[in-house]
Amino acid sequence: MKLNKTWLKKQFYSQHELEVNPLLDLPEKVIQFGEGNFLRAFVDWMIDRLNQHALFNGRVVVVQPIEKGLIDILNEQDGLYTLVLRGIERGRVVETKRVVTAISRALNPYTDWQGYLSCAENPDLRIVVSNTTEAGIVYEKETFIKGQPLRSFPAKLAAFLFHRFNFFDGDPQKGMLILPCELIDKNGRKLKELILQYIDQWQLPVRFKEWVDEHNHFFNTLVDRIVTGYPHDEIDRLYETLGYQDRLLDTGEIFHLWVIEGDSRFKTELPFNRLGLNVVWTTDLSPYRERKVRVLNGTHTMTVAVACLCGLETVKEAVEDPLVGQFIHKGIFDEILPMLPLPEAEKKAFADSVLERFKNPFIHHRWIDIALNSISKFKTRCLPSLMDYYRINGKPPVYLTFSLAALLVFYRGDKLLDGKLAATYEKRSYYVNDDEHTLVFFLSCWQPRPDENQVDFLSAARRILGNTELWGQDLNQVAGLTESVTEALECISTSGMPTALEKLLASKGANR
Repeated sequence: MKLNKTWLKKQFYSQHELEVNPLLDLPEKVIQFGEGNFLRAFVDWMIDRLNQHALFNGRVVVVQPIEKGLIDILNEQDGLYTLVLRGIERGRVVETKRVVTAISRALNPYTDWQGYLSCAENPDLRIVVSNTTEAGIVYEKETFIKGQPLRSFPAKLAAFLFHRFNFFDGDPQKGMLILPCELIDKNGRKLKELILQYIDQWQLPVRFKEWVDEHNHFFNTLVDRIVTGYPHDEIDRLYETLGYQDRLLDTGEIFHLWVIEGDSRFKTELPFNRLGLNVVWTTDLSPYRERKVRVLNGTHTMTVAVACLCGLETVKEAVEDPLVGQFIHKGIFDEILPMLPLPEAEKKAFADSVLERFKNPFIHHRWIDIALNSISKFKTRCLPSLMDYYRINGKPPVYLTFSLAALLVFYRGDKLLDGKLAATYEKRSYYVNDDEHTLVFFLSCWQPRPDENQVDFLSAARRILGNTELWGQDLNQVAGLTESVTEALECISTSGMPTALEKLLASKGANR
């Protein structure tokens, strides 16, 4: 059997004594740009939960942002799909399965431009959401011709808003709440700037520009949920368990976070808090972005070289390893969290959730994949915590300093091969992926001195830490950092990473 409206009415809802018709007949209140895995496992899942508790009473019309996509399959299944969420919650393995009914239909604006614009005539429509990837919120010079589709997402949205403005004669009450989910900083502000740019380029009426500026509300957002999509490796087992076929079956982790920056009076229109969903309305998103970058992303970057040099393959293996797991815990709670200007309980709860996410048995996140461009990642994600710790305590942090040394050892390669740095550590071979300029620099730093067949660790450390192009500053100016990195370099290189970790964790670190 295939998942569709007929199956839903006959099978699922009859078994669970729920009434399906009201949910499938709700008016369209959301227009969504993007039909991919993330939005279906995040925003549409939240809307579906609100609907089943009669807290939103609206559905989603999906617009395909590029010429080829999934809307044909979505319409074949009457907008229905199964979402499987699984992970560790409060120490227990949790798995949930849900048929999501939030999507009403899907449109391809490249083949039905007028059908797309007609959505703007719907008086019930109120919300715009999008996830067109980071490349979606960009400016492309386009000509506005009546009846012809536009390529870029901002241009499409500008045309949509102009049609709505004209249809409702500039009614202030028909403005939209616009929540982009693309992973760029100030995504709402950037999207608004591009739409205003198109209005100027197309020489549209000043009154329309004022309506967009004053009566449409653009929110900066931050989203966080790992969505693993269609589970190819286990689909037969899941089909047998579910009892039907679903070509749009989606999977993701239990954890979710949506931070929305803007006027909180609008949260009554999306009352996620009434269901206990992890949605935060705030006047300043930056602390939450910094928390995610430093704790979640920063822990990945702090650990990547340590885990790889220990021979560990996945994040789950590392967090459960006696040595690396302790290193991760110490780095987070002793050095990263204290540098964040957020309430202690809030920081600790987020860190605990990160560690649970790292242990998720359903997600196989490989360290060698995380290692891509690790130098620039360390600068963005870990160096701010290291420098904040130094400024406050007058000395470099133990674990972040060790992680920096481990990264330098990880970048100790033998030769460049197809744009990658070929390296060997403890008889294990691997490739370092980074921009070629960075790899050539590290290759030169690790060459032995001509008069000796060995590396001068202090000279290598000084040269690498002094590269202002890599770090944005001369890290040799951080008192004690060069010496600590040199000591760790020599220990990791001569004794092996497990032994070096044992010594680090057993020592009476100055910050412990």
